[in-house]
Amino acid sequence: MKKAASILAIISLGLGSAFAGCGKVVTNEGKLKSFDAATKAVVVEGKDGKEAKLTLTPSAKGAEDAEKLVGKNVKVDSEHGKITSIAKA
Repeated sequence: MKKAASILAIISLGLGSAFAGCGKVVTNEGKLKSFDAATKAVVVEGKDGKEAKLTLTPSAKGAEDAEKLVGKNVKVDSEHGKITSIAKA
């Protein structure tokens, strides 16, 4: 029983580490459709017409200018739905 529990613990730790630092960056380019300052929610309408709903973080590069970019073309990089940078395209 101890051996099975140990193996399960090792596998769980390994999988947790793999998912935590995946580093997959998604780039959305298109028109910044909306920005909600209260919830920090951003909606980017892509060139293909699909909308991406993302969350702006305080550490995001360009976060202070997000409200000024509404209605303009932007480039947004994000990881797991959390914006890492937002800028005018």
